[in-house]
Amino acid sequence: MTAVDVVFPCLDEARALPGVLSALPDGMRAIVVDNGSRDGSADVAAAHGAFVVDEPRRGFGAAAHAGLRAARAPIVAFCDADGSFDSAELARVVSPVAAGEADLVLGRRRAEPGSWPVHARAANAYLASRLTTLTGARLHDLGPMRAARRDALLALDLRDRRSGYPLEMVLLAARQGWRIAEVDVRYRPRVGRSKVTGTVRGTATAIADMSRVLREVAR
Repeated sequence: MTAVDVVFPCLDEARALPGVLSALPDGMRAIVVDNGSRDGSADVAAAHGAFVVDEPRRGFGAAAHAGLRAARAPIVAFCDADGSFDSAELARVVSPVAAGEADLVLGRRRAEPGSWPVHARAANAYLASRLTTLTGARLHDLGPMRAARRDALLALDLRDRRSGYPLEMVLLAARQGWRIAEVDVRYRPRVGRSKVTGTVRGTATAIADMSRVLREVAR
């Protein structure tokens, strides 16, 4: 059985997928969740050996959760499909979970020049600060590259299907007493333009989604 399933939410990432998938460490299976791509991303993913899941309902959380439900390995990791992360570094993120040293590991982004716009970095710092206050875990990054055990993730019963999904995962995990850790990962300029951090509007929408999750979980 595959040791780790890696979920790649995907919307029009055909150019980035070959590099992303080819760098995946041995023992990890790629699950590419196509979220309505029009550039042939699903075909590219399949041609490079990925298991492809179709999720027509738009939203990062919808795609990520569809991938989690499709996973069968005991450990599930999540990673952006846009080439901003080096998939080889998933081994570093998964290792503490596999060793039983942490329940949820977040990849703390160490940004290369030009990879992380100022407005997006500031929003992330604010949300990480709120998370630290709410959870008691010392966090610096929401960590879109992350890993945890599949059964435990499903038991969280995550409900958000938009940009608040990663935040909800951390909040509910902390509420249940999970050990949450961070490891450093490189963050590179993505292939193509980001749908979220590439624009102020996209970042604002993500902040609105996450603020809503903060309010709902706090209640």
